[in-house]
Amino acid sequence: MPYRIAIASDHAAFAMKAELADWLREQGNEVFDLGTSGPESVDYPDYGYLVGHAVASAKAEFGVALCGSGIGISIAVNRVPLARCALVSEPFSARLARNHNDANVIALGARLIGIEMAKACVMTFINSSFDGGRHANRVDKLSHPERSKP
Repeated sequence: MPYRIAIASDHAAFAMKAELADWLREQGNEVFDLGTSGPESVDYPDYGYLVGHAVASAKAEFGVALCGSGIGISIAVNRVPLARCALVSEPFSARLARNHNDANVIALGARLIGIEMAKACVMTFINSSFDGGRHANRVDKLSHPERSKP
């Protein structure tokens, strides 16, 4: 099934982002490339926020956020209410991020994994679904921390 996917990266991951964007388009998806487009140093939060807002506003169904480690950009995405970003490095975590956490953005570290592993993670992520059930209340608390009861 084709999806609307927002993708962005900082300078450390722009080459991987470009390759993933092309590959996702070849799979029939509508891809919104939100930048960056070169090796000049940029600030990853700027691009993480763009992906988070694209997903939170329903412009895109899924997001792909990349930086050197994936850590910084995932933190930025998760600052956007209704964006749920999971940093993954292999397909099993990508599947669990969707099944248990209803993640709508995947973060990848371009300096940590290669392009084939990145493709495997993204493919698993977008083709997995939220299990709901016992996980639904937990996911709801991610957007509404005031509902949390330790």
